[in-house]
Amino acid sequence: MKVLVADKFPDIYINNMNDLNLEVINNPKLGENDLPEAGKDADIIVVRSTIVNEKTITNGNNLKLIIRAGSGVNNIDVKAASAKGIPVTNCPGKNSIAVAELAMGMIIALDRKIPDNVKDFNSGVWNKAKYSKAEGIYGKRLGIIGVGNIGKEIAKRAQAFGMKVIGYDIIKTEGIGIEYYDDVEKLIANSDAITLHVPANPQTKGMFNDRLFGLMKKGAMLINTSRADVIDEDALIKAVKEKGIVVGVDVFKREPEGKDGAVTSKLQNIDGIYVTHHIGASTEQAQNAVAEETVRIIAEFQKTGQAINRVN
Repeated sequence: MKVLVADKFPDIYINNMNDLNLEVINNPKLGENDLPEAGKDADIIVVRSTIVNEKTITNGNNLKLIIRAGSGVNNIDVKAASAKGIPVTNCPGKNSIAVAELAMGMIIALDRKIPDNVKDFNSGVWNKAKYSKAEGIYGKRLGIIGVGNIGKEIAKRAQAFGMKVIGYDIIKTEGIGIEYYDDVEKLIANSDAITLHVPANPQTKGMFNDRLFGLMKKGAMLINTSRADVIDEDALIKAVKEKGIVVGVDVFKREPEGKDGAVTSKLQNIDGIYVTHHIGASTEQAQNAVAEETVRIIAEFQKTGQAINRVN
């Protein structure tokens, strides 16, 4: 059985695949347009952020399984895979702590303007008067939209900082110290900071638009470590400039597919917007947990033909 790993993957887990007597092709530099040719003879394709499009699936002469080494599967054409009877699986919950840590870090960074402090210092500017005006996050109300695996981890961390946590989700998990709102607009209006953890789908695309930004308190925070399509970026920029909203995002429109190189975005060089390099799940701990789950999926598929964590 031939396995194509088309994204960065820890060496120890590549070795674990080899121990299963698999033919492993490890090529982390493959992009969307490379996959149709590179994966045409693969039985299993493993990706993190690399896009698996319809052409890759159609060209896959032996393709039997696609694994997203992460949680969301929006970079995979699940519809095309389903039409061809190919299971698509993922590794849910394995990177929840890593993403929660970044989201919490963004909240603190926005409150204390840490990146601006560092930038001014490196430019030879001393501005203690400006940076001594943070409000602090203790006692502030954090609204979590999407209280799944990541949302629950953020709730724990926010509560440790003394924040009051409110949440909106179709499924309500009790016993975690969250006050649930049935109306997302009411949650937005009552939050000092909001963090988004929803999937990318037709219902969530552009959900944070002018109307929802209009409900936010002046100077409130918005954190997005989920999917870029959830936010209308023009509405975001308008809210930052007109309402003093401050924003931390780990995802944005037209994000480069590669791991390095040039980047352009309408979110660049706007005071009040911090953008990180889509690193939410990129801790060694998280990557090892995801890789271990990926190997488990492959081993089970090899043994029984069953696809663990199948999403289609």
